[in-house]
Amino acid sequence: MGKFSLRCFGIGDGWPCADRNHSSFLYRFGKTSLLVDCGEGLSGRFKAAGLSYDTIDRIFISHLHADHFGGLFMLLQGFWLERRRKLLPVHLPADGVKPIQQLLNAALLFPELLHFRLRLEALRAGKSVTTGGVRVTPFPSTHLNRLRKSFHKKHPQHFAAFCFLIEGQGKRIGHSADLGHPTDLEPLFAKPLDLLVCELAHFRPETLFRYLSKRDVKRIIFIHLGRHHWENLAQTRRLAAKMLPNIPFTFARDNQQFNF
Repeated sequence: MGKFSLRCFGIGDGWPCADRNHSSFLYRFGKTSLLVDCGEGLSGRFKAAGLSYDTIDRIFISHLHADHFGGLFMLLQGFWLERRRKLLPVHLPADGVKPIQQLLNAALLFPELLHFRLRLEALRAGKSVTTGGVRVTPFPSTHLNRLRKSFHKKHPQHFAAFCFLIEGQGKRIGHSADLGHPTDLEPLFAKPLDLLVCELAHFRPETLFRYLSKRDVKRIIFIHLGRHHWENLAQTRRLAAKMLPNIPFTFARDNQQFNF
């Protein structure tokens, strides 16, 4: 069995951040590597990490807010210029498949130019994708429900958002992406989690910590902190320690790597 690691290329929230890049996370299970989200700043972080441009086996985009996929185009340009060769499936909400392909063409990243085959595939709730023995299952979150309620009549799209259960090497990992409420994580907790990588931008810390305190999880890495929580990190950390006394946790920083 190979090693499992998580590299946090960007942990910022949706606001402009002077000290944080936007959401992007590389999960590595031995020789299998999965990228979750492609926030702004990813291309430079990836180059600085010294990784092969054939490292990533699949990309998963949780939803179509720009801070979660705005770095995709520059990453793909880097894959082209650095002569990536391996097939690249990109899994994303169905509403993004056709527009992103059109934008790639508009950006002159034509399929005929690429040295690899790019495949855009729509995520389907509950339908797992398996690569190298690692299984990723998307589950719907309510993150975009308010937008759907306000704008669906004028903009009739699905407003889909997903969290992910990642299973490999005997480990169960939950990745929240962006949530509407902590209870969106319920499907991930059908069985105990070895690790939860969880955002803290869209609700009060007390609400999230209270929910997690009753869940079976061995370790939590907090990401995507809202600006106020990030600027008052010491206070946020103290509250987490008080409300999660039996669960080890970490507040991640950009480019931090966790080895397990």
